[in-house]
Amino acid sequence: MIGLSMKHLRYFDALARIGHFGRAAESCSISQPALSVQIRELEDLIGAPLVERGGRQIRLTGLGEEFAGRTRAILRAVDELEDLGRAAHGPLAGRLRLGVIPTVAPYLLPDVIKALTRLYPGLDPRPREAITQRLIEDLAEARLDVAIVALPISEPALEEIPLFEEEFVLVRPLEDAGKPVPASERLHEMRLLLLEEGHCFRDQALSVCNITAAATRDLMEGSSLSTLVQMVGAGIGVTLIPQMAVDTEIRSSAVCVSRLAEPRPTRTIGMVWRKTNPLAAQFAQVAEIVRQAGLGKRGEALPPA
Repeated sequence: MIGLSMKHLRYFDALARIGHFGRAAESCSISQPALSVQIRELEDLIGAPLVERGGRQIRLTGLGEEFAGRTRAILRAVDELEDLGRAAHGPLAGRLRLGVIPTVAPYLLPDVIKALTRLYPGLDPRPREAITQRLIEDLAEARLDVAIVALPISEPALEEIPLFEEEFVLVRPLEDAGKPVPASERLHEMRLLLLEEGHCFRDQALSVCNITAAATRDLMEGSSLSTLVQMVGAGIGVTLIPQMAVDTEIRSSAVCVSRLAEPRPTRTIGMVWRKTNPLAAQFAQVAEIVRQAGLGKRGEALPPA
């Protein structure tokens, strides 16, 4: 007789989180029929249905909802047991699931991964780019080990380590080069371009410009910093980007970059992980690598103050 296994639990957890057999199977690197077989086996072992099937999306039964919560707790505990064993072996090795927000990942991640693989030959970095809310959820459910985000997060279960600060800089069309830099609170008068909702950098930019969320209806949005800069180059408006993005994003665009007036707006980039994770000492070493990479990016391609 087939017994309940960790494989059953991990497959069910993926299905419960994603709510779709095809996408859950893809996330588990197996075929959809194989996932269906595993879920059927699990339901046979439990003796009751866990999933309501029908249509493109699935729903959990009442038992399925409770089973999903307990499954996540078990998987989190198992992952932390594995981490405890890794901590006992000294240098960081094995899988490192590293989350990074989109306004940091393209600019910082290559240097961080290069440094990690050089210093820790036995390490297997597995980066994942996502918005802050998703990263925090994945940390809480032990689907990530650490995350690089903008602080503060203020989650009691997470350790926060500030690493470096960087300025927000103003990107305007190239023909605006040499013109006076407008005050932050006047940027919305110049057709301010913002990232889509869900990005923490959007909220920070709104705060810099003293714009309330309710007043963003007429502001233009883009899906990435690259899109925003290209829109500025096309003469559509102006935008704010973080320092570390300047060198990459302006090289092929007809734009100019200006520092804002004092006190210049900044954000704090840091690293977070669960306080219960036994690899805290090793994660602190990773945080220092991220810090050094970030400090190297802060002043690139910026005009003088």
